Amino acid sequence: MRQAAVSSMPALDQLCVNTLRALAMDAVQRAESGHPGAPMGMAPMAYVLWTRHLRHNPVNPQWAGRDRFVLSAGHASMLLYGLLHLSGYDVSLDDLKQFRQWGSITPGHPERGLTPGVETTTGPLGQGFGNAVGLALAQAHLAAVYGRPGHEVLDHHTYVVVSDGDLMEGISHEAASLAGHLRLGRLIALYDDNRVTIDGPTALAWSDDVGRRFEAYGWHVIAVEDGNDLEAIDRAITDAKAVTNRPSLLRVRTHIGFGSPNKQDSAAAHGAPLGDDEVRLTKENLDWPYPEPFTVPDEALAAWRRCVERGAELEAVWVRAFDAYATGFPAEAVEFARRLRGSLPDGWESHLPELSGAMATRQASGKVLQALAPAIPELLGGSADLAGSNNTALKGVGDIGPGNMGGRNIFYGVREHAMGAVMNGLALHGGIVPFGGTFLVFSDYMRPAIRLAALMHRKVVYVFTHDSIGLGEDGPTHQPVEMLAALRAIPNLLVIRPADAAETVEAWRVALRHERGPVALVLTRQNVPDLHAGGAGAAAGVAQGAYVLREAFAEPRAVVVASGSEVSIAVEAADRLEREGVATRVVSMPCMELFASRPAAYREAVLPRAVAARVAVEAAHPQSWYRWVGEDGAIVGIERFGASAPYETIYAEYGITAARVATEVRRLLAR
Repeated sequence: MRQAAVSSMPALDQLCVNTLRALAMDAVQRAESGHPGAPMGMAPMAYVLWTRHLRHNPVNPQWAGRDRFVLSAGHASMLLYGLLHLSGYDVSLDDLKQFRQWGSITPGHPERGLTPGVETTTGPLGQGFGNAVGLALAQAHLAAVYGRPGHEVLDHHTYVVVSDGDLMEGISHEAASLAGHLRLGRLIALYDDNRVTIDGPTALAWSDDVGRRFEAYGWHVIAVEDGNDLEAIDRAITDAKAVTNRPSLLRVRTHIGFGSPNKQDSAAAHGAPLGDDEVRLTKENLDWPYPEPFTVPDEALAAWRRCVERGAELEAVWVRAFDAYATGFPAEAVEFARRLRGSLPDGWESHLPELSGAMATRQASGKVLQALAPAIPELLGGSADLAGSNNTALKGVGDIGPGNMGGRNIFYGVREHAMGAVMNGLALHGGIVPFGGTFLVFSDYMRPAIRLAALMHRKVVYVFTHDSIGLGEDGPTHQPVEMLAALRAIPNLLVIRPADAAETVEAWRVALRHERGPVALVLTRQNVPDLHAGGAGAAAGVAQGAYVLREAFAEPRAVVVASGSEVSIAVEAADRLEREGVATRVVSMPCMELFASRPAAYREAVLPRAVAARVAVEAAHPQSWYRWVGEDGAIVGIERFGASAPYETIYAEYGITAARVATEVRRLLAR
């Protein structure tokens, strides 16, 4: 058995820290699942941060001037829930007792929008770290745009707690490199260096020198060798705050399951309850005299709840500072407040261009962005080293880079995964509508971040170009086949694949109006015909998700439905069929999710069940289309990888043609 977990901490500090540890043990034990070890090891550094440094107001979790705190190691959620309860947020002791239970506000991993004080949904390791980079980037950008000498209205820090697992994940390399390059000096990462993972010691799979790695990224690195040394932790955070030209990493050597006689420093303390007997022994080892679970000593609670008074004072100081700023710079203050509210500027839609003529939808998207950039200053974005291909570079607004955070073009480099997580952080901060581009095939590199944006209902716009075999000669490695179906499977994500320039304009209108989650715009490399005679019909149609693009000459006997570049193929097929006397309706379906949300009567009017000859066509996997054409319909799609050739050849060889569509209609009618 280990020796007693003695400490040189002052008695009240020790009591406060052990209260946090005991709550973590008790909640995990009661739930019979969870991760007790990390909260027990991290409790001292969390205590120092939350009571001495973090600018927050538990009574007003959305105060704009607050520091942001991200628990990237989301499996250690009981650390955060304990912090929220003890410091005075609207998280009760009963909420802690309902840890991981149905309907509780204390789920297994922190969820933004569910629990007061939780800034971002974390759990998939590395994501919170990328979010923190985005939060810090948002702060730096808004401070550069709206700050004035003597009026630093947005000078908060972003703190992120990361684990060994976070820093193993590839996204951490991408995000840390970008943060170091941009010199995000108000980003401070506290690294829980406990050297244990679920499988066992980190040495099984990892021998990184994390400090040197982050120094190579351009970070300021501080080592704290004793995670129970409150004063050393305090000094390290103070030193990090003083460094304003580099992000800081505080490597804090902790012990997972600290105080557990039989499980400290072992994988047994990582992802499972300690067990009733071990909890009792651990509390004895920590000199915790309260046998009853979920005990919060009055003295400890009073000490923690000083955060409420301190937070109110901090917010009051900030409000006075903002009032002084508003007096000196009223126009800037009004605009700044508008952006933080999330309201787009009045009249922004009048800047949407009217586009016509044959062009690639990626080109049309670029024209829309250029037209909207002056009208919507919160539009901020770039691409993963493909700005010229994605048409995402804004003209005349400046580039974000070291020493120039007031620009609006972000160069993410070849870092799709970090780009996705950073965009989430930008959206979480407020005041920014982020967009980011890459090829559709590389959306898989971003998928975890896209999924979390959807889970959190964040307003993020993805610009995915080169959307099909239509990109041609680059071949199957770059030709997305399964990506549309995969993206459409993500709840709360709108996937919009416009058919031409007019639909692309309306796709951007929908994306910027949409407040309930992210939007993926899926765009062509190749030119597509103008199907709307200058936009007629596109506006209402795209917003509905699907609409009748071209009606049949009589009561339709067939319906051909398509998205994107294949809508023109559907039109050509209908021309062939109508010349044969087959009345054929053409439906453009740019967004299945929007169409599925329309009233049943509208869906029936567009895709009437009485018309049995329904054919869908899309140069992608057919999985998404079965719900729309039914068992009696047909789908012209692709269930193999692409090929390297001119795109016209690939379409012909794969049978994504008007002739094939017309043949399928005839076959259905002949049954």
